[in-house]
This record gives sequence, structure tokens and C-alpha cells, in this order.
Amino acid sequence: MSILLHLLAIVPGLLIITFIYFMDKYEKEDLLPIFICYILGVFTTLPILQLERLGVARGFDNPMEIVPMLIYSFLFVALVEECSKFAALMIYPYRQSFFNEPFDGILYAVVIAMGFASLENVLYASRFNLNALVLRAFTAVPAHASFAVIQGYFIGKAKFKPEKKWKLISIGLLSSICLHGLYDFFILQQAYKNLAVLAFFTLSISLYLSIQLIHAHQEDSPFKNEKLK
Repeated sequence: MSILLHLLAIVPGLLIITFIYFMDKYEKEDLLPIFICYILGVFTTLPILQLERLGVARGFDNPMEIVPMLIYSFLFVALVEECSKFAALMIYPYRQSFFNEPFDGILYAVVIAMGFASLENVLYASRFNLNALVLRAFTAVPAHASFAVIQGYFIGKAKFKPEKKWKLISIGLLSSICLHGLYDFFILQQAYKNLAVLAFFTLSISLYLSIQLIHAHQEDSPFKNEKLK
């Protein structure tokens, strides 16, 4: 059962990668760079968790304290995770020739995020049961994906608008950090139980924005007219 549970832990991330891959309608990416980005995402998990444990060790993860939980959610979780995934995106796929349309920002950002979410899920599988994994499959994993889409949308635009590069990158990174921080704060704090509802509101908004941004980059693809000929 343990092996099966660990295998099931990676399924949601792989399904989301498959969905995003098929959303890339006009110029499909090779599987090798996708695989490399997935592994990069996996490897970002361990140093990220070490930094998050630092916040735990300093007592910032107290769910009954609002201010420490805000610091933990935004600084030790959202900032660390989104900056790490952003660094992986910029270091490898962003600089390669195969990153040749805005949609690639979304694709590779999501793949990296799903690498992270997959290993995170495997670690959860070692501590919790199937019910916890099912809950994460519909909450935490899609949340990681939606934050990645939002960040990747702006990174994709930045690649092809060098005059606005750093402005667009800043918007993408800050947007993903803010949404991630809000989601985690609302779901982790327990001082006001009703605030937990806002976590799902944040997730819903993020998913809605993600779908809109995916469609926007599909329309912006320089390969669209070639495919339609």
C-alpha cells in the first residue's frame, strides 16, 4: 500500500502537466526539456523545505497567532517557494532556444512547479493517508499549478518584450508570491476558522485567472497562423 500511495502522490502533477502540454496547441515542446524541468522542480523541494523548517524552528508556524503565521506564509513559504521555482525557470528553459513563444513560460513554469508538488506529495504520503492525498489533489497541487501559470504568463511575455522585461518579471513573481501567501495563510491559520473559506476563494480566483492567461497566450502564439494554414 505504501508503494501504491507514493505512486498515486505523483499522479495529480503528471495529469496537470499533460493538460498544459495539450493546451500548447501550435508548437509542441520536446519531451526532454520538459523532463529536465520536472526534475529541476523535484530538486528545488529539498532546499525549500529546509528553509521552511527554519520558520518552524523559530515558531512562526503557530496557527493560533495571526502575525507569525502571516510571516511564515508569505516569507518562509510563498517567497521561498516561488523564488526557487522562478530561479529554476530563469536558469534553464528561459535561456534556451526552444523557449520560442510566450506560452512556453506557462508550460515550463507549470512543469517545474509540478516537479516540486510531486515530491512534496510523496513526502506527505509518507506521513499521512490516502484521504490527505486526495484532498491535496484538489487543493494544494492545483494551487501550485495556478500560481505557476500566472508567473509563467508574465515570464513568457518578458522573454519577447525586452524593453519591459524586468517590469513583467516583477509583476509575475510578485503576483505568484502574493496569491500563494494568501492561500497558505488562510488555510494554515486557525485563529479564525471562517477565514479558511477565503483559501478556496483565493484558489478559485487563481484558477480562473490561469485559464484566462492560458487562452491569452494561445491567441498570442506566433505559430498560430502557421498551424491554421
